[in-house]
Amino acid sequence: MTAIKMQTQKMHSCRRPKMQFLEIFTRSLIILCIALAIILSSISVCDGHWLFANAKVFGLWHFCIMEQHGVPNCTTDLNVASIDGLQVGLIFSRTAVSFGVVAAVFGLELLIVSQVCEDLHSRKKWSFGSQLVLLSFALSATGMLSFVIWLWNQVSFLGFTLTYWCQFTAVFLFFLNGISGLHIHSLMQLPIGHPGNM
Repeated sequence: MTAIKMQTQKMHSCRRPKMQFLEIFTRSLIILCIALAIILSSISVCDGHWLFANAKVFGLWHFCIMEQHGVPNCTTDLNVASIDGLQVGLIFSRTAVSFGVVAAVFGLELLIVSQVCEDLHSRKKWSFGSQLVLLSFALSATGMLSFVIWLWNQVSFLGFTLTYWCQFTAVFLFFLNGISGLHIHSLMQLPIGHPGNM
């Protein structure tokens, strides 16, 4: 019985370095993917031209009409598009996606700090950072959906621009890595011999 117990303890002690390496690798990968998502979302929001339809470009900040020789004539007065409520709707959309980027930046900062400065609160910082990334997902997804809803009559699958798909990719990464971060946190809370722990 004692021999079995000693063998079990030896297996657990051999397993711990592997788990630490796997944990560090996974957390680093999550941080890298969130950083990439922030870059994609920032580019998408700053450019803001998300939809091309009927020689018109609808964006978060501008409305453009394509003139001869493909030269765009742009204005920040979205009422020119002659769509009821578009001005207010796009203000809401760009506010949501902008705050989404801000939430992701703060979340990323907490995730990095929790790894660089390990203390008693490191796991709490990781958990809170992951929650901020999920909040970023919710805000960004809300902004994207509201943009589509306000321009529903103009929307076509091929009309979405590259920057819109950048935002779509960023939203997916925010969700995936926010959930993964919380899952990693919950796994690390389990005792090392728990069946739920790898």
